[in-house]
Amino acid sequence: PAWLRRLCGQLLSERLMRPNGVQAVVRGIVEGTGAGGAGAEAAAVDWRKCDAVAKVLASCPQQCLSLEDYYCLVCPQILDLLHIQDKLTARQFQRVATTTLLTMARGHPQLAEQHLLRPLLAPLLRCSES
Repeated sequence: PAWLRRLCGQLLSERLMRPNGVQAVVRGIVEGTGAGGAGAEAAAVDWRKCDAVAKVLASCPQQCLSLEDYYCLVCPQILDLLHIQDKLTARQFQRVATTTLLTMARGHPQLAEQHLLRPLLAPLLRCSES
């Protein structure tokens, strides 16, 4: 029903904008994927889930006051997904992070550059300037 979809969307959005909310949402959706089998079907399901999560993360919720505010809250958390230590979890989280980054960069290049690409490339830029 529409009311349930709206309520779930609202709860998901509220969770995303909290500290560590992105990781909690990603973990809740992709946890357990890929653990069962290494076959092509399991890999396809894993990719589809990661892509679906990335689309959710790249979409600014209605509850957020502005797209800039959303990027300020969520982008550092997306970059944190690249630093997960557990190998299986890290692979899935990296898929989500890279797909989200690409989706955000295509949709809003200036905001993605400011909140994702510059922080991501800062160490490389510091090394190249020295």
